[in-house]
Amino acid sequence: MQISKDIEPIQCALYWTTEKILIINDLHIGYEEALQKRGFLVPKFQTQEIIKKAQSILKEVKPKIIILNGDIKHTFGKILQQEWKDIRKLLTYLQQHGKVIIIKGNHDPIIQPIVKDMDIAIVKEYKVKDTLIIHGDKLVKTNAKRLIIGHEHPAITVRENSKYEKYKCYLKGKWQRKELIVMPSFNPLIEGTDILKEQVLSPFLKNLKNFEVFILSKKEVFEFGKVKNLN
Repeated sequence: MQISKDIEPIQCALYWTTEKILIINDLHIGYEEALQKRGFLVPKFQTQEIIKKAQSILKEVKPKIIILNGDIKHTFGKILQQEWKDIRKLLTYLQQHGKVIIIKGNHDPIIQPIVKDMDIAIVKEYKVKDTLIIHGDKLVKTNAKRLIIGHEHPAITVRENSKYEKYKCYLKGKWQRKELIVMPSFNPLIEGTDILKEQVLSPFLKNLKNFEVFILSKKEVFEFGKVKNLN
């Protein structure tokens, strides 16, 4: 399945087939440690699961470039011990499979010290041809015809009889006449914002009714139609 021309969803990532670019969004490494500091008993497994997911994806595709599109770490004002250790572990693994580029997200104001000796570029955005990849927390001026963002962690809750289940999803719609693709979080602990019930965060998503929804269930992606029809 292609969400857009030459853009294929692969689990919680996107693969740009012609450019051989793999895009991963919203890792939020350190989320478990942050929850534990707030008194929640959460086992530390997310980085192991993130690497397993990356391994599964990298068995299917062979990218030249791997873009981590924002919010690599979770905490804002400091670097937790778990964040430092786990981010470097993940980046070291990814560097074995392609050139790694980090697009700084709103959770990443102090990401630089973690990666300073790893030959990894940290940028505000990444543009190839008519496509701009940005985190999505701030509006931009651009002549790109297609934008790929994260930040929102979109999801929807599906009801079947009395059973409810929340699924991560991709969104595709328009922003200022440009095609806009919104990616889910790669972090297994973060289900995301239910776009049918909850207030969205990204300034790109003021009106979602005509956006198409692509639900992620395990390793498969299913087209679910437009948001206005799901309501």
